[in-house]
Amino acid sequence: MFRPEYSLQHATAAGEDARRERRLEHIRGLKLNVVSETDLEWDRARRAWNLAANQRPRHVAFPETADDVVKLVTFAGGEGLRVAPQGTGHGAGALGAIEDAVLMRPSRMRDIAIDPGQRRARVGAGVTWGEVQAAAAAHGLAGLAGTSPEIGVVGYTLGGGLGWLARRYGLACNGVLAIDVVTADGLLLRVDREHEPDLFWALRGGGGSFGIVTALEFALYPVRELYAGALFWPQERAAEILHAWQAWTAGVPDSVTSVGRLLNLPSLPKVSEGLRGRSFVLIEAACLATEGEGVELLRPLRERGPEIDTFAMLPPTGLGALHMDPVDPVPVSIDGWLLADLPSTAIDALVEAAGPESGSPLVSVELRHLGGALLDAAPEHGALASLDARFATATISLVPNADMAAAVERHSAVVRAALAPWEAERNYPNFAERSFSVSDFHSPATCERLGRVKAQYDPRDLIRSTHPIPTT
Repeated sequence: MFRPEYSLQHATAAGEDARRERRLEHIRGLKLNVVSETDLEWDRARRAWNLAANQRPRHVAFPETADDVVKLVTFAGGEGLRVAPQGTGHGAGALGAIEDAVLMRPSRMRDIAIDPGQRRARVGAGVTWGEVQAAAAAHGLAGLAGTSPEIGVVGYTLGGGLGWLARRYGLACNGVLAIDVVTADGLLLRVDREHEPDLFWALRGGGGSFGIVTALEFALYPVRELYAGALFWPQERAAEILHAWQAWTAGVPDSVTSVGRLLNLPSLPKVSEGLRGRSFVLIEAACLATEGEGVELLRPLRERGPEIDTFAMLPPTGLGALHMDPVDPVPVSIDGWLLADLPSTAIDALVEAAGPESGSPLVSVELRHLGGALLDAAPEHGALASLDARFATATISLVPNADMAAAVERHSAVVRAALAPWEAERNYPNFAERSFSVSDFHSPATCERLGRVKAQYDPRDLIRSTHPIPTT
C-alpha cells in the first residue's frame, strides 16, 4: 500500500544525506584535513584529553596554517555551522554540545620561535607548555606554564593561566604581547595594544568566544633553575600539616607559589609502587630561590618530619612533573573555585569533608596559595586583570564509569558546601569544567564590555567556546 508519510520521510532523509555528502565533498575540497563520522579515525579525532567528555561534532578539522583556518571559518559560516577550536581538550567539559559545529584541532600548528634578547616567544596554536618550556630553557628562560606540560598554551592562556610562577609574575594572559586571530568573518588579524585593542583586551582572560587564535606571542622570564618539590605526610596528619602550611603562607615572599593537598592515590600500575593506593597530605612548592634560600624557606615545614621529601634545584622543565598530573587521556571530573580567605576554621571544615575519616572518593583536593602579583590589576592587563582571592581550591578525580562519576559529583558538592562561607565573589575560568555564565568570572562592567566585543567581532555567534560570551 502506498504510504505518503513514509515516502516523505524517506525523501527527506535522502535529501539530508545528499546535502551531507555535498558538504563533506566541499570541505574536503578545501584540503583542510577533515575527519567525519564515516572515517575510521573518527573516534580518535573527536576525542578530548578528558575522556569523560563525549564530543560529537559535525566534523573535525586539522588546519596546518592560518590560511586554512580562514577557509574553515568561511566554509562553516556558509553552511550554517559553528567552529569550536580546541587544543588538547583538558577543559572539554565546559565546551558543551557541539553537534552543530566543526571541531577545530590546531595540533598541526606547532611552530615555536624564541627571541632570547627580547625574552619573547611566538608559538602556534597547537603548541603545549612542555614544548615551550623546553625551548625557552635552552636560553635560561621560562613561560608562565600551568602544572601539566601536556596542556595547550592557547586555551590555558585565554582562560587566565595560573601556574607555578604566578605569585611572582601573575596570570599568563597578562604576559601576552600579541595575538594572531581569525575573526568570524574570515579576517586574519594581528592584535596588540595598538591594533584592535578591544579584541586584544577581551582575548586576554575573556576566553575564546571572539575569534580563533592561530598564534600567541608572550613574555618569557629569567628562570634558569629554582628550588621546588613536595613534602609528603600520612593523611592522618592532614589537619596538623594544613594548619602549619596556612600559617607558613602568611610569611613567604611572592617568589614562592605553593599548594596544600589531600591526595588519595589509586592502585594503578602507573602510580609508583611506594605510593600506590596510599593517602597523603602534601605540600608542593616552587621557590624562585637558591638552594640555601629554599632550604631556609622550607625549614618550618620540614621540622614536622615529612615521610617523603622531593625538594631539589630544578630547571623550569622539571616543574611539569611536580603536581603529578596524568599524561595520557583519562576520564576526569574537576570542580574548582576561589576562596576569599582560609582561616583555621576553613581548614578544619575541609579536613572533615575530605580528610582521612570522610570516605572521600576524590583523588585530589587542593588549595593553591594566591596573592602576590595575582592581585595586581594593572591598567594594561586584559579582561581577567587579577584574581581577587587569597586561595584557589579544586577537587579532582578519575570517573571511569557512571557510578563513580555520581559519587564524585556528590562528594565534590560536600567539599564545596564545607568551604562555602569563605567562597570568593568570582570564580576562575580554567578551574570550571562545566559551562558557567560570564558573570561568574567577571564584574558587571567587564561582562558588558566583553559582550560589546563579542557583538562587534562575532555577532552571529559562529565561534563556539567554553564559557561562551553573549552579545549585548
